[in-house]
Amino acid sequence: MNYFRICLLLLVVQNSWAEVTETYSHGPSWLQTICHRLQQIWNEGDRDLYFTGYAWHNRHTYAKEKIAQYNETAWGGGMGKSLYDEKGNLHGLYAFAFLDSHKNIEPIAGYAYFKMARLTENIRLGAGVTAFITARSDIFHNIPFPGALPMASLTYRRASLAATYIPGAKGAGNVLFLLGKWQLDV
Repeated sequence: MNYFRICLLLLVVQNSWAEVTETYSHGPSWLQTICHRLQQIWNEGDRDLYFTGYAWHNRHTYAKEKIAQYNETAWGGGMGKSLYDEKGNLHGLYAFAFLDSHKNIEPIAGYAYFKMARLTENIRLGAGVTAFITARSDIFHNIPFPGALPMASLTYRRASLAATYIPGAKGAGNVLFLLGKWQLDV
């Protein structure tokens, strides 16, 4: 997938969030609630800078030869918006791209929710889930597909470190993926 297609995909997804949340005011109440939250994140949320850098392939599910072939420095980055709700939990929208296990560019855009525990004035611990759309050359030949994964995060002031584990079978998936976030607005 070339850079133009990746940028176009990320732009379309970001613009779609803004349009859907601003114009959808009919339908089931649960859908209105979701759209309202997305609009709130988009309009009131803080801007975030995302960066990726590491993808650990579980040594118990891959042969050493395969591990040697895989890229574990999953460099990449992107932007997002996040908002702490009235209960102190975090909602976020994001779009970024990174190098996958085969050093191909993988775009991803989605929503993340973290139930947060405030440990101190500046430190928060979160556990949650992300729902996303991504595209990979080795899965569906770069046709975008949806996914959902569990996540955990540790936040110190404006900096966050998050992790997710991509489950799988022997020789596929089973990857611990780490990413960072820097909150640009305060």
